Amino acid sequence: MKLKKIIGRTLLGLLLVIVVLAVIYRDLVGYGWMQLQGQLKVVREAVPLEEFVALPTTTEEQKEKIKIIQEAKQFAFDELGINYSENYSTIFDQEGKPSMFVVTACDPYSFRSHLWNFPVVGRMPYKGYFIREKAIAEYENMKEQGYDAGLRTAGGWSTLGWFQDPVLSNMLNRSEGDLASLIIHELTHGTLFVKDSVTFNENLATFIGDNGAVLFLENKYGKGSEAVTRYQNQLADEITFKQYMLGAAKALDSLYKGMNETPDATKQQLKAELIERIKVNYDTLNFRSERYSGYFSDFTPNNTFFMSMLRYNAQQDVFKKEMDEKFNGNLKAYLEYLKEKYPSV
Repeated sequence: MKLKKIIGRTLLGLLLVIVVLAVIYRDLVGYGWMQLQGQLKVVREAVPLEEFVALPTTTEEQKEKIKIIQEAKQFAFDELGINYSENYSTIFDQEGKPSMFVVTACDPYSFRSHLWNFPVVGRMPYKGYFIREKAIAEYENMKEQGYDAGLRTAGGWSTLGWFQDPVLSNMLNRSEGDLASLIIHELTHGTLFVKDSVTFNENLATFIGDNGAVLFLENKYGKGSEAVTRYQNQLADEITFKQYMLGAAKALDSLYKGMNETPDATKQQLKAELIERIKVNYDTLNFRSERYSGYFSDFTPNNTFFMSMLRYNAQQDVFKKEMDEKFNGNLKAYLEYLKEKYPSV
């Protein structure tokens, strides 16, 4: 009887702790439940790639893109050091609509992101929603608090092994190289993801994705082939675009650091003037395609845009230098080294 009382009191105590934590973290619990429902819907409605290919409504182009995904996955496992998983073995039909919306927020006069706290992965500078209205509400909430806020759709995401991540049908609209890069990018997250290190994680996934896609195309078509040249031209335009934006972010950062005692009205004016110059000077860039032409014709960036550029691209030269100097340009050897060096969630 005494043992039963002890067990009973222990269980009651645990229940009380759970209730208290649920009350204290009710917003996080509610958000987690909402996200779980959204993720389960995606997983539940996803079908095997083979089943999707067999559907009479699936086009030949879509079938070819599915084949590319399967080839890119196998190449990543065999040649890049990506950990094996069953991710991207199924597909979720988005019916042409976005599946997830991402909110970001940043101080208006410094490149300091607002961070949301999550279990396991730690602090994150973005918050995803499967429900558009919820994302808009959070976006408006961040603006009301005085932040520069951003709202975008997600082309893909990784659950870091919590679920079997599916292909999203809108991915099939991408070019071959871009699709391979995206798949390798997301698989990299499932291979190495360091807690509280979003900039490192996203920069690494971008680096492995882009360079891995070049190696994939070279393996498939041969070095110097039309497919490789086409993708390298695409990457060259991306590099031109990103380098300009990183330079613009550096100029803005210098502006912000030099006006700490400046009145807010003057800060806003100086910021707006510099961003306008960034938009005007952008038109002097030379691209090999029309992909980035007119980028700012109906869009004025704020700090969340430039923070995203920094988050995904600021460390590319650092990774390239380390890989070339320590591993003679061997991407697989470099990733294996990083997997050993950093603890992953």
